[in-house]
Amino acid sequence: MPTIVVDVMPKAELLDPQGKAVAGALRRLGNTTFTGVRIGKRFELTVDGPVDDAALASAREIAESLLSNSVIEDVVAVREAETVAAAAEVGAV
Repeated sequence: MPTIVVDVMPKAELLDPQGKAVAGALRRLGNTTFTGVRIGKRFELTVDGPVDDAALASAREIAESLLSNSVIEDVVAVREAETVAAAAEVGAV
């Protein structure tokens, strides 16, 4: 079945304590490649039917009203999920 993915992140101006903890752990483990980490949320909405503009608009509305807290979070993406096979073709899996 088709899936819509919604990504939600903390607002840029807010402290991300989880991200800060992970960044500190990376440094302690000797990884200096990454200087910062921000941790967000990913939601997968299964669609009964095709993923069209109406379904994406509905998902965005749900993301803004239910899946995120607009005071501290931003909805950064609402998109159709790639299939595992398509992701494998481009080396994402």
